[in-house]
Amino acid sequence: MTSTPARQEHKKGPRTKRALEEWRRKPLASSRTRYACGLSVLTTDEPDANAFTQAIAAEAAAIDAGFALLFFSQSLVDAAALSDALKINAPALAYAGCSTAGEITPRGLEEGQILALLLPSASFSVASTMVDSLSSSGMDRITDEVGALRRSLQGRVGYERTNTTFALCFIDGLSYAEEAVTSAIHWGLDDIPLIGGSAGDDLKFETTRLISNGKVTSDSAIIVLITTEIPFHVFKTDNFVPTDEKLVVTASDPDHRTVREFNATNAAEEYAASVGVIPQMLTPLSFASHPVVVKVGGEFYCRSIQKMHTDGSLSFFCAIDDGVVLSIAQPKGMVESTRAALKDVEDRLGGIDMILGFDCVLRRLDARNRQVFREISELYKVNNVIGFGTYGEQYRSMHLNQTFTGIAFGERQAAE
Repeated sequence: MTSTPARQEHKKGPRTKRALEEWRRKPLASSRTRYACGLSVLTTDEPDANAFTQAIAAEAAAIDAGFALLFFSQSLVDAAALSDALKINAPALAYAGCSTAGEITPRGLEEGQILALLLPSASFSVASTMVDSLSSSGMDRITDEVGALRRSLQGRVGYERTNTTFALCFIDGLSYAEEAVTSAIHWGLDDIPLIGGSAGDDLKFETTRLISNGKVTSDSAIIVLITTEIPFHVFKTDNFVPTDEKLVVTASDPDHRTVREFNATNAAEEYAASVGVIPQMLTPLSFASHPVVVKVGGEFYCRSIQKMHTDGSLSFFCAIDDGVVLSIAQPKGMVESTRAALKDVEDRLGGIDMILGFDCVLRRLDARNRQVFREISELYKVNNVIGFGTYGEQYRSMHLNQTFTGIAFGERQAAE
């Protein structure tokens, strides 16, 4: 793996010695990192979409990349501006991506970044599609789209072999549709593993954006099917265990994932009492530190709370309905559990080259609250994790919360 800063000195740079020294000390605005498997990552914290897409075009030409994944903070760059700049500077490059709630770069956990992951054509065959208008789309349509993607990859090198294909999905994190969409995609994939993340908007909860080959939308999903001979492993990890404290949903609005009552009591009041705080003190940090879980098929899954409304109702990141029994969860060591999960992945692959990861924004908030943010960031850095902070994660047939899902690539070079 090599890392090369995009910012370089030029003869027409700062003219005084002092100015030159200050300029050299300034943090790099953008960087490039290449991995042994052929993947290349570009990042920037500058809002200049034109300059960044020029760098993407140059790198795509250098490694013969046919596809790019882009994750970006809307606080830094407008989705339409990024899409327009790609159209001008990299018209032949296919791409897909979404807005974020934080980014994971080669330097670890960051915010206010644009990240581009370039996939070289020699090692990766890619097909993608965008499904618009999720709120009015039938799930059969999504399954049909997956079938069309699978047919488009037939005949490409490696597709017919076992364990050479995986699927990614990016879904509007404010669409209230992730469960149904994930299930429909999974149904069409058969035994192809699926992972992904729900687009975010820096915890504003207003509008997320998805971009794909010139389109910029909300209320949509992107499905990406990838075949590669690089060894890979799909995984997930979380850091909570259920307690005996129960919350039964007794009044809700399932269409908007809102709970009005737990145990026939105002939702915020009952939740606050269960975790030992007063309702007025509930914040996103409270919800991240005290998640609730539901038991499905003998396994517990997080149903994270998004925010509290003025009437004491609670909005969730996942589907919710009357009669659902939730358990207050007790977090366990995030650093230790994440390290153990990554060690297991490393053992399975015989070494990690890099990881494409989707990390729930609530894990990031919880890490800050428990003062382990730097440790988690460093753990991602040393394991070469690249990705973004999500409003929910997709793993096989499930839409999850407060989870880290990822696909790890092995160190073996692709065959020439």
